Amino acid sequence: MDRFKIEPTKYTIEVDLDPATGVFSMSGSSYPEDAMSFFEPVNEWIENYINQEKRGITLNIRMNYINSSSSKCFIDIFEILENYATAGGEVMVNWYYMEDDDDICDTGEELLEDMDFPYQLIAY
Repeated sequence: MDRFKIEPTKYTIEVDLDPATGVFSMSGSSYPEDAMSFFEPVNEWIENYINQEKRGITLNIRMNYINSSSSKCFIDIFEILENYATAGGEVMVNWYYMEDDDDICDTGEELLEDMDFPYQLIAY
């Protein structure tokens, strides 16, 4: 599998999904005009990785801002990871937030609290 990378823009996050290491990173601000279209290839790549590689996944997320439609897209990603974890796959999500950014911390907690895989909220 090839590495999947999207460069950040003013409205979209940077995405770097590395199949060689199983480390996936998403960072920046997410308020695209059409969040579903932006995240659809990301979801497809992750599903293909899970089906082909069957290896552990560490997802590192470092958001500055996330709108509600992007939040829904993150839930979709987390549900893909939850299904993988439930089937025996190894998953870890690290949600990074600036120490004084309660909104991003709360968002991460709300999005991850019902998921059935390990995660951490990490202040920096």
